[in-house]
Amino acid sequence: MCRPRKSDRLKLRAQLIPNRRIGEVAGQVRVIAGLDIKELVELALLLIAVGALSGFLAGVFGIGGGAILVPVFYECFRIAGVPLEVRMPLCVGTSLAVIIPTSIRSFQAHYKRGAVDLTILRVWWLPILIGVVVGSVVARYAPERLFKIVFVCVAYSAAVRLIFARETWKLGDDMPKGPLMRAYGFCVGILSTLMGIGGGLFSNLLMTFYGRPIHQAVATSSALAVLISIPGALGYIYAGWPAAATYPSVAALQIPFALGYVSLIGAVLVMPMSLVTAPLGVRAAHAMSKRTLEMAFGCYLLIVGSRFVMSLVGGQ
Repeated sequence: MCRPRKSDRLKLRAQLIPNRRIGEVAGQVRVIAGLDIKELVELALLLIAVGALSGFLAGVFGIGGGAILVPVFYECFRIAGVPLEVRMPLCVGTSLAVIIPTSIRSFQAHYKRGAVDLTILRVWWLPILIGVVVGSVVARYAPERLFKIVFVCVAYSAAVRLIFARETWKLGDDMPKGPLMRAYGFCVGILSTLMGIGGGLFSNLLMTFYGRPIHQAVATSSALAVLISIPGALGYIYAGWPAAATYPSVAALQIPFALGYVSLIGAVLVMPMSLVTAPLGVRAAHAMSKRTLEMAFGCYLLIVGSRFVMSLVGGQ
């Protein structure tokens, strides 16, 4: 009997894999969550490398690393066969979970240097928390496109600021008082929760536009990431709890692979390296000019924002 061509074998495997349970064997290839061992190893190495990069950026820019993590998680979960309808919220929730230890480590390092503005934290902690709660509720009922639209708008805005901003671009000489300041905090909370970031993109932007030194903005943003990531991750576990029952054949959404919209495998692979590299980023932030890094990060945001624009247009 003739041996099937390789293209025919791959086509047959693609038809069989989605319906296979975890750990079943397809021919000689062990299949886990719809992927063979080689594909799983490649994804694992990618996530470990991204964890290192996100941890470093958490220290350098005072961000949680979500702007790096969400696009990479999106591609990994696409390969793993996660349905489009729940793919983006799964990316966002997992990103917030990863940000928890990274932001705590980054905040501790900045706090030891005395660079954190505790006055802003006292004003913002409650509005941010309210924004996170509202964002988590929205995440449960919002269409998948909303997450991409928020990510694109914020990524493009931050990229313009990082690439083209000048010292003369200011909204005032000091941070505002009263309702406006609290409104800023609420917006930071809700947008960060929908985007899966620690809030550093927003708070850095606001503080520098109000005349605060960039190093102080970075340090304070690391503290805000702690306030956002912990309740945000818990909110996405709640928001995504029905997803496992809705998609019972998708292993990546089932316990023990995930809790709600938090992928435990993704988080476990990314967290260790991010913890190692976060202090290195803090050291770099206080020792060098960040203009080159700002330009590079701004270009990255333009690229990943464009990726989601194509996804919105093409429906993928």
